Amino acid sequence: MILEGAMLQVKEGMEVEFEEAFSRASHIISSMKGYIPHELGKLH
Repeated sequence: MILEGAMLQVKEGMEVEFEEAFSRASHIISSMKGYIPHELGKLH
Protein backbone atom coordinates (compact mmCIF):
# COMPACT_ATOMS: atom_id res chain seq x y z
CA MET A 1 0.00 0.00 0.00
CA ILE A 2 1.13 3.54 -0.73
CA LEU A 3 -0.06 6.45 1.39
CA GLU A 4 0.44 9.93 0.01
CA GLY A 5 0.01 13.02 2.13
CA ALA A 6 -0.11 16.55 0.83
CA MET A 7 -0.12 19.66 2.99
CA LEU A 8 -1.78 22.54 1.19
CA GLN A 9 -1.61 26.08 2.47
CA VAL A 10 -4.90 27.92 2.01
CA LYS A 11 -5.01 31.69 2.31
CA GLU A 12 -6.74 32.92 5.42
CA GLY A 13 -10.39 33.63 4.67
CA MET A 14 -10.40 31.35 1.61
CA GLU A 15 -11.10 28.09 3.43
CA VAL A 16 -14.73 27.76 2.31
CA GLU A 17 -13.89 28.50 -1.32
CA PHE A 18 -11.06 25.95 -1.22
CA GLU A 19 -13.28 23.25 0.26
CA GLU A 20 -15.95 23.90 -2.40
CA ALA A 21 -13.37 23.68 -5.19
CA PHE A 22 -11.89 20.51 -3.68
CA SER A 23 -15.36 18.98 -3.58
CA ARG A 24 -15.88 19.72 -7.28
CA ALA A 25 -12.43 18.34 -8.14
CA SER A 26 -13.12 15.21 -6.08
CA HIS A 27 -15.85 14.18 -8.52
CA ILE A 28 -13.35 14.33 -11.38
CA ILE A 29 -10.58 12.60 -9.42
CA SER A 30 -12.83 9.77 -8.24
CA SER A 31 -13.93 8.99 -11.80
CA MET A 32 -10.36 8.16 -12.90
CA LYS A 33 -9.32 4.56 -13.57
CA GLY A 34 -7.56 3.03 -10.58
CA TYR A 35 -8.94 5.59 -8.15
CA ILE A 36 -8.49 4.79 -4.46
CA PRO A 37 -10.46 6.85 -1.92
CA HIS A 38 -9.10 10.12 -0.60
CA GLU A 39 -10.06 12.47 2.16
CA LEU A 40 -9.56 16.10 3.09
CA GLY A 41 -8.73 17.01 6.66
CA LYS A 42 -7.70 20.11 8.58
CA LEU A 43 -4.71 20.64 10.83
CA HIS A 44 -5.28 23.10 13.60
